[in-house]
Amino acid sequence: MIDYPDRELNRVSTLLRIFWIIPIGLVLALIGNYGSEAGAALVLPVLVMIVCRQKYPRWWFNFNLELARFETRVFSYLALMDDRYPSTDEAQSVHLELEYPDVKQDLNRWLPLVKWVLAIPHYIALFFLAIGTVFAVAIAWFAVLFTGKYPRSAFNYVEGFFRWGLRVQAYAFLLVTDQYPPFRLR
Repeated sequence: MIDYPDRELNRVSTLLRIFWIIPIGLVLALIGNYGSEAGAALVLPVLVMIVCRQKYPRWWFNFNLELARFETRVFSYLALMDDRYPSTDEAQSVHLELEYPDVKQDLNRWLPLVKWVLAIPHYIALFFLAIGTVFAVAIAWFAVLFTGKYPRSAFNYVEGFFRWGLRVQAYAFLLVTDQYPPFRLR
């Protein structure tokens, strides 16, 4: 999903990351927060189309996929996993794929109405994993500043957290699968 940087990371960029993330973070906040009105505008129409018409327009899927890729680039930059400023359209070190669903065969038309409720145990687990992620990134911040390298174990943990979050997002909000996400980092 995210390429491990096998090179020395930029220490100045790492030191000032909290400030350099602001412009691209604002862009992401304006278009992609699934917990906001903008997020509801992305999720609810797809939910209605699946329930009423058993369709998931390809262009809408492509938009949601690209948005998920962009979010992952921004969050991996914030988590110090890459020192290149997040691109709005290039993959960079993030490789994220989701399968386009055949709605009539792959998705239950009524399940999108309750998926967000069924995912509550994941939200709780992800909350606690997020606390661990903050600590892992803080440790990585010091490691990058002093050595130029991101500790591999911290990188794997943070990447696992992102993977888990993406699986839950794909299930509950992107509505591309009915397979309940597993409780694991890998």
